[in-house]
Amino acid sequence: MKGLATVSLTCLLAFGSTAQAQLLSLPSDTISGQRSGQSSGAGQGQNSGQEQVDDTPRADWRSGTYGPVPSTQPQNPDMLPPFGFNLFTGGFRGAIGDGLNSDYRIKPGDQVTVRAWGAFELDRTLPVDAQGNIFIPGSGPLNVEGQSSQQVDNSVRQAITSVYPDNVEVYTNLQGVQPVAVYVTGYVENPGRYAGTPDDSLLYFLDQAGGIDQDLGSYRQIRVLRNGNQIATVDLYDFLINGTIPRPQFQDGDTIVVEERGPAIAVVGDVHRELRYELTSNTLSGAELVNLARLRSGVSHVLLRGDRPSGPIAQYFPLALFSGQTIRSGDEVTFSADQRSETIVVEVEGSYYGPSRYALPRNARLSELLDAISVPQNLTAVESVSLRRESVRRQQEQSLEDSLRRLETTYLGATSRTDEEAQIRLREAELIERFIQRARDLEPSGTLVVAQNGQISDIRLQDGDVITIPEISDSVLLSGEVLVPQAVVYRPGMSVIDYVNGAGGFTERANEDQILLVRQNGAVEHARNSPLRPGDEILVMPKVPSHNLQFASTIMEMLFQIAVTTRVVLDL
Repeated sequence: MKGLATVSLTCLLAFGSTAQAQLLSLPSDTISGQRSGQSSGAGQGQNSGQEQVDDTPRADWRSGTYGPVPSTQPQNPDMLPPFGFNLFTGGFRGAIGDGLNSDYRIKPGDQVTVRAWGAFELDRTLPVDAQGNIFIPGSGPLNVEGQSSQQVDNSVRQAITSVYPDNVEVYTNLQGVQPVAVYVTGYVENPGRYAGTPDDSLLYFLDQAGGIDQDLGSYRQIRVLRNGNQIATVDLYDFLINGTIPRPQFQDGDTIVVEERGPAIAVVGDVHRELRYELTSNTLSGAELVNLARLRSGVSHVLLRGDRPSGPIAQYFPLALFSGQTIRSGDEVTFSADQRSETIVVEVEGSYYGPSRYALPRNARLSELLDAISVPQNLTAVESVSLRRESVRRQQEQSLEDSLRRLETTYLGATSRTDEEAQIRLREAELIERFIQRARDLEPSGTLVVAQNGQISDIRLQDGDVITIPEISDSVLLSGEVLVPQAVVYRPGMSVIDYVNGAGGFTERANEDQILLVRQNGAVEHARNSPLRPGDEILVMPKVPSHNLQFASTIMEMLFQIAVTTRVVLDL
């Protein structure tokens, strides 16, 4: 640690070299020597009569074909929601708000508003009769059936100006359309006959029918029939991905048929949503699937599992090589961010100079980082460096949960032999339930003690580590079962009891024999065996309100565990 105060951050440039990877394998002669009858090197040329054994590897385990395979069974596509499952939630059922599209064709029953001014004045809404005509006063009948709105405007304008050629302005607007009733059938939730307009989208009618049956219906094979003839086919994947969809103009009596779901695959792993994807044929390329699935950032590998005529397969590919693979019905595709980064990021806090985060090679050690950080001289407690680590926090959290679960099992389910004992058990059970509920709300610190006896363990750093370099402290903190928890100035020669008395003394619940010291380096020690130092925290533990020695002992162990992992004194 001597170099901690003097070495500049430029030393971190030495970390820029690429970490060397090592292939874990047996010595080359371990297996081959056993296979060849334990022949020694001196026996070269003397193995006549012995069977020659091929000791070459059966497979190249570093290739894309082989790799780690999850222990779980492949995901059944039928157990996943389909891609597009949330498409029909009522959003297409509202009234039309965007008018007719430019390709709409006039048919009998529609209404056209005609306005003319100047030498000839007219303001009427004219219906399209059964022959497809509108009747314009002064001009006579005009056939407009099958025309677009723009063509109707041109036809009306020509009809009026042919009679009144000068000083006439004409305006037309398609005022209303003839309603239609369309049958929706096949694999939908509520097959039936639904009303709409000729220009309504196919999605409007499907939504009225409750949407596609998610277990049996196809999102990729939807047909529109008219008088027994197919006039359109729709693949909703085009709409889900690109926003494009055919817009047939519906007529009264048309039928929308949702076909049965086709072959499907399961896509799981590091994707934004695990879904079932339907195939239009029995196969799909890897590139097409990558375009369909929404991958999370960092995805690097793909696991392909399924059945083939030759038997089950499990193949592991880098993402770049997966594009050329063929996926078949029933396959499971698992995307994974399986590329180990050669760089980790650690955080530094406390008394030091420089940035708070450092990017380091994956094999960097604590001493390398500390030697590259400058700190204020005579202000930093370099001998009390500590480290918080997420993996340690998870282990502490799991250990605490296991202890609490054992406490529940041991005491909350215990039987009583007498009424008096039952009453005692009931009171203890109430204490335990409250205690467990509060204990589960606490968050372990994940502190890893790396500094002891003036020495710092040179451990390998992990991604996300937080290194604390504390300032030299002149105070002592008192907490737990003292009357006035507070921070006071450290005075040499004063004992722990002196500090407690200065804070008003112990509370009624205090266990005067159980006092802990939390050091600046994160270590927790019993005050009875440790001298007090500046920067320490004094934790006064509570008594266990029970005459049951086994119960009191168990709870006391839990209190110590909680104090060590969370730096909190929890009472009953």
